[in-house]
Amino acid sequence: MFDTISVPDQALRSRVTTTVMGTPRGRSFGRLIDTAAWIAACQGNEAPRPFSQARTLVVAGDHGIATRGVSVFSPTDSVTQAEEILAGGGPIQTWARMAGSTVRLIDVSLDHEAWGGERVSRSCGAIDVEDAMTPEQLQRAILIGKGLIDAEVDGGADIIIPADLGVGNTTVAAAVFGALTRTEPVVAVGRGSGIDDEAWKTKVAVVRDAMFRVRDVRDDVYQVLTKISSPCFVVLTSMIAQAAVRRTPVIIDGAFPAVAAYAAERLAPGTKEWLIAGQLTPEPCHLVSLQALDLTPLLALDMYTGQGTGAVAALPLINTAAQLIADEMEAAGESS
Repeated sequence: MFDTISVPDQALRSRVTTTVMGTPRGRSFGRLIDTAAWIAACQGNEAPRPFSQARTLVVAGDHGIATRGVSVFSPTDSVTQAEEILAGGGPIQTWARMAGSTVRLIDVSLDHEAWGGERVSRSCGAIDVEDAMTPEQLQRAILIGKGLIDAEVDGGADIIIPADLGVGNTTVAAAVFGALTRTEPVVAVGRGSGIDDEAWKTKVAVVRDAMFRVRDVRDDVYQVLTKISSPCFVVLTSMIAQAAVRRTPVIIDGAFPAVAAYAAERLAPGTKEWLIAGQLTPEPCHLVSLQALDLTPLLALDMYTGQGTGAVAALPLINTAAQLIADEMEAAGESS
């Protein structure tokens, strides 16, 4: 499904680190050094450059399990939030304006009457009792994700922020994560949108039943995605993998994109080398997915807003790290 992924220039990454660490105040920059060195390696530059063409792609979709009461939001809230974003509102639009990123909403599977080149279905199957999608819909979702990234990169994007919107997203993330990593539902499931104990028990039961349905195929990532993820999850997974194929850095936000990134690494090895974690949420599957990808989040705001807000919040820090280290390297060169 995906072309071979090349690794960012590790020799260049090492040179940047060595140069900065050799300056009088280099060590004082802490983890910003590695962040900037990673940027330089991804860009193929001797010194890192701030990103100027950030693209936030909010992939929206609904889930059949949203009617089970696994969220404080009602199933219809996904469409409402999507309309808010399209009108220029919502948390992601605020963050993006401040951080300098464009925002695009992709309606993959929201539960309303619509069609277009980026649509796969109207909502999807309730994963505790039925498949999320057909194999044909999986294929379509993968192609949509790849096409979205190709269009953005060809249009000049230099960093991608894959974002999510959909009631029930963390339930799907926990189910996919639990199945692929053989993690018990009670360990994988968090509070999501801020649910109470009774709703958490329901969410655990949904995840448990979904994981049981794929117990015999859990080593086949495509089968797991077909049966217990969702079209919007697959589009997100495909986007992340294709961005790595196109040698374009990606900022990961919350649990849904993090588990999608984990799935992308399973489908397209080497994807993780092009990822940076923007933030950490309270969701258990988020933390463990980042650990599996060898990623340390830049921010820990306990924010579970979704829509890519945590990743966009980290963008100014990432750009500042690039400029700070570039300036330090230039000063070191002038003094030598």
